[in-house]
This record gives sequence, C-alpha cells and structure tokens, in this order.
Amino acid sequence: MSAESAATTMLRSQVDLLDFIDWSGVECLNYNSSHPLPNAVKQGYREDDGLNLESDADEQLLIYLPFTQVVKLHSIVVKGPEEEGPKTVKLFSNREHMGFSNVNDFPPSDTAVLSSDNLKGHPVVLKFVKFQNVRSLTIFIEDNQSGSEITKVLKIALFGTTVETTDMKGLKKIEDHQH
Repeated sequence: MSAESAATTMLRSQVDLLDFIDWSGVECLNYNSSHPLPNAVKQGYREDDGLNLESDADEQLLIYLPFTQVVKLHSIVVKGPEEEGPKTVKLFSNREHMGFSNVNDFPPSDTAVLSSDNLKGHPVVLKFVKFQNVRSLTIFIEDNQSGSEITKVLKIALFGTTVETTDMKGLKKIEDHQH
C-alpha cells in the first residue's frame, strides 16, 4: 500500500468528534453573547450560514473543548467569511484553564494559518503525533484575515477517532463464571 493510499484510508476512518464533546465543561472567552459558540459547533446550527460565533472586545477567541473520552485528533475544519474569518489558529492538547493572559506562555501543539480554501471548509490536517491522547482541546484564534476587530466563525468541526479504552463497569469478575 502506498503512503498516499494509506493516508486516504486513514482519512476515511475519521469521524466527526462532535458527539464526544463534554458540553458541561465547554468554555469560550471573548464572544459576543448574541453569537455564542454553539452556533459554530453544534449540529444543525453550524450548517446554517446565518448563524456564527463572533468575537466581542477584539478579534481574539479562546475556546476550550473537553471530551467525554480520550480521542485522537486528525484534522479540524474552521469555516468563516473571507474578511472576518479566522487566520492564525493555535491548538493546545490537554491544556486546561488557559486565558488570554497565559495563552502565549505555552507552545501550541500545532498552529494553522487558514487559507481561503480552509475558510470554505477544506480541513486542516494536524500533526497527528501531537494529538494521540486528547482529553481536551483549547483553540486560540489569534487574529482574522483582514485584521479587523471582529472575528466570525461559521463552523468548527473536529475529525479523529476515539481511543479504545476498557470499560471497567463492563468487566465481570472471573469467579462469577465458575461453576
């Protein structure tokens, strides 16, 4: 199998990780309350181009997404308008309690500079080795395409796979099966 066909096969096995987001722990800093994070992330909302996530005081957004189980993150889709769409997106794996004051204190697991193709929905393939055992993802949108004060995000979708973990509740003691 060539490397190209292996990559294609790997891409096909990726799933939308939306169902594995732990919504009770999700945070978004510096968003306009009329344009909250679910508009860009939740199923049904993120497909509606009339809805978006929008920054408030300046162009930056800081999004924290915990998962209900460990995942391997392969790629991310960040859709946005040509002018106000995100430009520099820094991703941090398993880094909790980040704020604008300390986001630059840590090296990102990966950084993407979004192209116009990316803003139309073309996925950004991540450094897969950096995203093998992801319990949470912090997305720092540093700036936008035009340098304006407001950043707009139409859609964020994460693609990867779940890490097979043992369900301890599903295990039965060996003596239960003995006669």
